[in-house]
Amino acid sequence: MISEEYLYAIALRECSYIGDINFYKLIRTFGSAKEAWYNAGKEYKKIEGMGSRSVSDIGNAQHLKFAEKEIKFCEKNNIQIRLRHLNTAFNLLNECIDAPAVLYQKGNFEDSQRKISIVGTRNMTSYGREFIHNFFDATESSSYLTVSGLALGVDKEVHEQSILHRKPTVAVLAHGFEYLYPAKNRKLSEKIVHEGGTLLTEFSSSRKPDRENFIQRNRIVAGISSSTVVVESGFGGGSISTAAFANDYNRDVFALPGKITDPCSQGCNQLIFHHKATAISTIKDLIRLLGLNNPREKSGELFPYHETATQLTDNQNIIYQFIKANPQISLDDMAQEIAISPYKILPVILELELLGKVKSYSGRQFTAI
Repeated sequence: MISEEYLYAIALRECSYIGDINFYKLIRTFGSAKEAWYNAGKEYKKIEGMGSRSVSDIGNAQHLKFAEKEIKFCEKNNIQIRLRHLNTAFNLLNECIDAPAVLYQKGNFEDSQRKISIVGTRNMTSYGREFIHNFFDATESSSYLTVSGLALGVDKEVHEQSILHRKPTVAVLAHGFEYLYPAKNRKLSEKIVHEGGTLLTEFSSSRKPDRENFIQRNRIVAGISSSTVVVESGFGGGSISTAAFANDYNRDVFALPGKITDPCSQGCNQLIFHHKATAISTIKDLIRLLGLNNPREKSGELFPYHETATQLTDNQNIIYQFIKANPQISLDDMAQEIAISPYKILPVILELELLGKVKSYSGRQFTAI
């Protein structure tokens, strides 16, 4: 049996001017949704940053009737209701200042399991598809669950590959459970739940997939995970907003670079250029940065990385061996000791850095790796 606190929380969230942030202000002031429902109208001066207009719709009996109907719908359709202020929501999402006050969940997943959000364009190319397939193949032995938005293109591919590789997957919806958008993904949504995944939304059952809902949805995709991977995205694509939310929440963001002439890569390239995402250079490096297990070796990887013995040139070897024997040697001291001008040494050191042989420090000091 769902307690009456859920009833008043849903009713409050339906009130005009009561978004998630104002909802939390009410809870902080009055201690519960029920107390806020009965006291906010007459004691609104206690609420920081809210006036009489903000609370004018609280107490409207129609909202309580709506909440009663919503709870019955959830009970009939095996939908869980999670309230942030009762600590029944998800840990990482709770850290976000604008996290949903109310969440509706169909299916189950383990919140303690590592979550990776993988998003991208609806107009996915073979480049993006190959990257996704390589990622799932390489992480076969790793334990994690994926999060995406159930859209066509990248999202759909992520959910399908998750199911294929027996990874739980969470689809975050931009509408209520009476609808399924896009309709083409209805069977996929059913399979997600059947295979141990979850459908998640902050929208009440009758809420349609309005345009503005998709940006709002994206903050959940970003907030519920420790890392977000943008596979392909054009300028201004929805995935760019997901990356922006992830940055605001101090989460790790990774983007797949592509040709500057490719419309499906231009958004990713811009994220990387503006230091809003780390460029994905190899699947192996991405897996390491995500903190997953060592990837399974796969020939023909999209971004192959080969450990090969590097043959240094004579100049490279002279400078490398000298730095190795003199840790954190300065450029000036090195130039004096080996009788080579600094302007000739610097390009060689850059080559050694790119080869992973030398690390530079402030003050033009260098150490062999």
